[in-house]
Amino acid sequence: MAQYKITVNQELLHQLFLGNNKDSGVAALLESVLNQILQAQATEQLKAEPYERTDERQGYRNGTRPHPLTTRVGTITLNVPRFRNGQFSTEMFARYQRSEQALMLTLMEMVINGVSTRKISRITEELCGTEFSKSTVSDLCKKLDPIVKAWNNRDLGEMDYPFVLVDALVLKVREDGRVRSRSAMISIGINTEGYREVIGLMLGDSESEASWGEFFSWLKKRNLRGVDLFVSDDHRGLVKAVRTHFQGVVWQRCQTHFIRNIMDVTPKYIREELYPHLQAILDAPDIDTARLLLNQTLETFEKKAPKAMQVLEMGFDDATAVLELPVKYRRRLRTTNAVERVNEEIRRRERIIRIFPNRESAVRLIGALLMELDDKWSSGKKYLDMNEYLQWQKEQKQSSIRRDIAYAIC
Repeated sequence: MAQYKITVNQELLHQLFLGNNKDSGVAALLESVLNQILQAQATEQLKAEPYERTDERQGYRNGTRPHPLTTRVGTITLNVPRFRNGQFSTEMFARYQRSEQALMLTLMEMVINGVSTRKISRITEELCGTEFSKSTVSDLCKKLDPIVKAWNNRDLGEMDYPFVLVDALVLKVREDGRVRSRSAMISIGINTEGYREVIGLMLGDSESEASWGEFFSWLKKRNLRGVDLFVSDDHRGLVKAVRTHFQGVVWQRCQTHFIRNIMDVTPKYIREELYPHLQAILDAPDIDTARLLLNQTLETFEKKAPKAMQVLEMGFDDATAVLELPVKYRRRLRTTNAVERVNEEIRRRERIIRIFPNRESAVRLIGALLMELDDKWSSGKKYLDMNEYLQWQKEQKQSSIRRDIAYAIC
């Protein structure tokens, strides 16, 4: 990564620390730093400072052009260098602005389609200029859509994904002049290096078995492999699709949803009494202990909460599947909380839109946000240390082979 020497004058520091509007001070500082970086990049590409005479020079400067950039501390103006041969380029801001570009494009589409509020119209005019046309929006979409599409359809065959978490959230999309509910199906995989990845986003008509089946078929076509554990809620269509398309893969029922399902059919006066028993079952150190606690709980509450005990008994095996894994992996794989947090980030943007003008805008906005999360995860800390799991998996396979040999001999 390139390193740049940045200078900050005393006036900027005074505005930053002593000014009345701290955001304006940060914006001024950010503007100064980024413009210095742009000039440094121009020097790198030309291999010469301004007015420097050198045999290595690759071209000549031709002034700058102003470029407004909307940030979280306000709009700043970048002085983008121009070259006589027109070859200056920078990717410095594109990666971190995708989700905000997608959000703005969606708002603009709403204005053009006549379905936005006056507030949204005012926001887009302030950020994008007083006028924008369908052709302007179309040109901007052509730049962003291929990036999101290429990322969302990338090949997954370079890595195994032992753990996969899936969930969906319902969005409102305008189609054929009517507002319809559509499901955004999202999948997060944890690869053998221990990093999280968003491995798929698809907009379906519903959360039916057919929609989830299409989603899983698409993941398999993109070479999703090495899956050992699926984690999701107990949506009937989802679970059927998992068992159809990933036969032999263990399914872990989200324990948060499981407890909620039990509590929904538990009489209010014993909910506080029952909850610690449920938590003890799910926190058990091994499956034998969990089953012992299950039997004790069933015996204690069978007459007080028969429906709740029926849900508990029927869902016990799926909700405790994670107990077969080494202890250090259970906490993060027993619920869909990792996906739920992603959904919360999506909802923050979706509340602004409320109704997407079309399917493409929904995929663009959600996809751009997921790309940024993916970039953050891949450059951050590992989500799980997979060494112990990989060793455990190897031992499990060897044990299975020994059992098969013993059975064949017998």
